[in-house]
Amino acid sequence: MHSHGPVKARHNMVVVGEHRIFLSHLPMFMVPHNAQVILEATFVKQGRTVDDIYFADRAKHRTVLYTLQPESFVLQDFLSAGPAHPALTHFTATVFRGHLEKKGVPIEALTDVEVRVKHIVHAHAFDAPEKLPTLTYVMFGGDQEQFLAHFISKAPDYDQLLSVSMTGQLPSPEELQRGATLEVLDHGTEPSARLKTGKPVSARAHVTGAHQFLNLDVAVKAELYFEAGELSSSM
Repeated sequence: MHSHGPVKARHNMVVVGEHRIFLSHLPMFMVPHNAQVILEATFVKQGRTVDDIYFADRAKHRTVLYTLQPESFVLQDFLSAGPAHPALTHFTATVFRGHLEKKGVPIEALTDVEVRVKHIVHAHAFDAPEKLPTLTYVMFGGDQEQFLAHFISKAPDYDQLLSVSMTGQLPSPEELQRGATLEVLDHGTEPSARLKTGKPVSARAHVTGAHQFLNLDVAVKAELYFEAGELSSSM
């Protein structure tokens, strides 16, 4: 049983993507926020898709962080399986230009939108006994844009979202749907050793269920989000 329990709360998220919409939960090492969850979603208002409104707004503010404040829900719904605990498929939320906890501005046309979950990219609870020994990222995105999210394991740790360019043995779209992680073997795991813009690095990817690694090179285009303070301890 997951340690965070079936507790309803507001689980704020970062919004990334210029062609598809991805949501990354802003976690902490405390109940009920102690899980890393990344979703692919679409925004609907009054029965019609309003993704184009978000994309148009982001196109005008490319360097601005976008965040989302949802209604209260049980985060465990994204970690549990089976008819007793179905995955949450939709919830109501408001999209903010800027960090909603740091004077971000709600976008009027994206207020109280229905967020429809298309795909759970990644979800795991923070119940690992030890930190991962290797710098590891969750891979997501597609041909038009590629993203990495630092795999969060045990306090102290950090949250990081990157826009990247990758070449080499890339996972197929079907393999990304199954889930894929990326390991950087020659880096430390502390925040100062995280991937940054600059010289490309060699890495290896692993697709869920596969028996081999895929070798590729990663170049960071931009660090979209970074936070260490909220994950500095288990509180």
